[in-house]
Amino acid sequence: MTIREFAVAVKVLPETLSVKQGRLFLTELKVHTNTDRSCIVLDCSKVHLMDKSIIHVLLCCLEEAMKHNGDVRLAKVNAGARLTLEITGVGRLFEIFETTEDALNSFQLHTGDWTLHMSVPDSSHRATPDAA
Repeated sequence: MTIREFAVAVKVLPETLSVKQGRLFLTELKVHTNTDRSCIVLDCSKVHLMDKSIIHVLLCCLEEAMKHNGDVRLAKVNAGARLTLEITGVGRLFEIFETTEDALNSFQLHTGDWTLHMSVPDSSHRATPDAA
């Protein structure tokens, strides 16, 4: 059996995003989406108000990941932001998790015996899923 490696990137969304900040965030994210099966976890813990600029960035992140057969998962979405995602219909496009760790593990559960590399800001970890 071939063991395949891929990266999971964790990015923290800022509390607010101007158009310029949104473009910069997407440019930084593209580094993680240039590989096959791009896996992104967006930590939304700082986002208190899910406005149109943040929703736009979420959709652009998802589009970039999907271009490379990847996915984006959301973590730590507060109740108000979650309600906005539900009302706009955008929430149906994302799996939403209570913790970043749960979101990371959701990729691990879907990959079987693959080795998982996690790219977390300011630190790098390597974990291997347990055999079932």
